[in-house]
Amino acid sequence: MSELPSPISAAPVTHEVTAQAPETTPDAFFQQGPGWVRLAVLVLSVAAGGAGWLAWQTHKRVQGLEQELVRRQQDSQGQATEARVAAKQAQELAREAAARVTLLDTRLSEVALQRSQVEDLIKTLNVSRDENLVYDLEAGLRVASQQAALTGSAEPLVTALQSADERLTRAKQPRLDNVRRAVAKDLDRVRATRVADINALTIRLDEAVRLVDEIPLLNQPVAAGKPASATTGQAGNGKASRGASGPGSAASGAASPDDGWRSTVLSWTRGAAASVWSETRSLVRVTRIAQPEGMLIAPDQAFFLRENVKLRLLNARLALLSRQTPQAAADLRLVELTLPRYFDAQSRKTQLLQSMVSDVIAQSQQTGVPRPDDTLAALAAVAGGR
Repeated sequence: MSELPSPISAAPVTHEVTAQAPETTPDAFFQQGPGWVRLAVLVLSVAAGGAGWLAWQTHKRVQGLEQELVRRQQDSQGQATEARVAAKQAQELAREAAARVTLLDTRLSEVALQRSQVEDLIKTLNVSRDENLVYDLEAGLRVASQQAALTGSAEPLVTALQSADERLTRAKQPRLDNVRRAVAKDLDRVRATRVADINALTIRLDEAVRLVDEIPLLNQPVAAGKPASATTGQAGNGKASRGASGPGSAASGAASPDDGWRSTVLSWTRGAAASVWSETRSLVRVTRIAQPEGMLIAPDQAFFLRENVKLRLLNARLALLSRQTPQAAADLRLVELTLPRYFDAQSRKTQLLQSMVSDVIAQSQQTGVPRPDDTLAALAAVAGGR
């Protein structure tokens, strides 16, 4: 460290300067100078004082402004900090909101996709339900048609059509109105159809088979019961006449014995002639033959002829049960042609058998049950159109 000069050494220097310069004090200056100088000096002094005061005031104000600026700057910095924090929070909230919006958009798109899928599924279910209904109705009608063809009754088909009408009514689908109209049309046609009773026809054929053994053949001789009964009746009438004429003859015999003997001989002659005539009629028969082959059948062939007719009738019965109406009609027509060729057409049993066969032929033509073609066509159109 450098040493400071002592005050003793500095005093001569000050004295020398003071000795060289002239003595100019303010009071001497004011006393020696003019008045305006003094006034100028005073004004300058006042001005200097005012300037100093103004400078001090200005300095005070500048300090206040500086403090205010500093305070405001600090406030601005605090607000800026808060604004930055708020901006960060707003950015974070904006990011969260954007993420939520994105999530909501994603979920909304998923919901829209699910809704479209559900609508498609509902449409598919509706279409599949209609298709299943159409397929069920078609299958039911086809099965009912087969049952009607097998049983020869229209009841299965009528029941199936009524069930189809009820299901279509419950469905309430406008696209199935044509099917309902077709079902109503087929139902009316089936109800109006006349169907023969197969059971009754088979019973009549059984009776016809039983009656074959009882009908007489053309070459079968007439039983002698009728002429004998006629002769017996005549003999009875003769006896009755004799019984009735007994008292008279007795009376006449009493009167004349020759008349009684003559009447007895006459009645015996008449009885003998009637017996001879009846025996002759039973031995000899004159008939007109329209079918010569019927007269040429031997007695042992008559059994096979009757069995052949029975087989034809049984075949017709089986054909009716199996719903083969043309085959049954063909067998029955053969039987109808055979009866007048080999059997006595004048017999009551033969006529009864012919009438039974004719009735079965006529009624067997009514066994066909109509098919529900209109309904099946309408169902096929609906299934094809979808």
